[in-house]
Amino acid sequence: VAFRILRYIKNTPDKGIFLKATSNITLKAYNDSDWATCPDSRKSTIDYIVYFGDSPISWKSKKQPTVSRSSSEAEYRALTQTVCEIQWLTQLISELHLHLSHPATIFYGNHSAIKIATNQVFHEHTKHIEIDCHLIREKVQQGIVKLLLCIQLYNLPISS
Repeated sequence: VAFRILRYIKNTPDKGIFLKATSNITLKAYNDSDWATCPDSRKSTIDYIVYFGDSPISWKSKKQPTVSRSSSEAEYRALTQTVCEIQWLTQLISELHLHLSHPATIFYGNHSAIKIATNQVFHEHTKHIEIDCHLIREKVQQGIVKLLLCIQLYNLPISS
């Protein structure tokens, strides 16, 4: 896949990412993780894309550095990566003397990870991700990010 992407970039130097001139100064992100997808190491994959207004400005697809013990842990670690990226971009936007009109919105597909982020009590099964929980909860409470559940419509059964 990487070679196909590099070949595309090499053969299309006139193409690029269109950045719209917009007065809407907002950050929004879409986040996902695929649990234990690597057949050799069983490490999960982190995927996110961040938009400034309607223009994509940051994205990542990367294998997680550690093996996650559950899908919720993998999803939560991916969410942590996205929140850290949003935090960095928020600081950059602030240094450019711009003001975000409201907290960054993260569209997210894992209900249990959102519950972990908003729950004040840690249980035995979430202790290993406690630091990530504190980081995300702090950014939600500070108003830097806002988490919204994103339902994957393409996985829903079609009824006749």
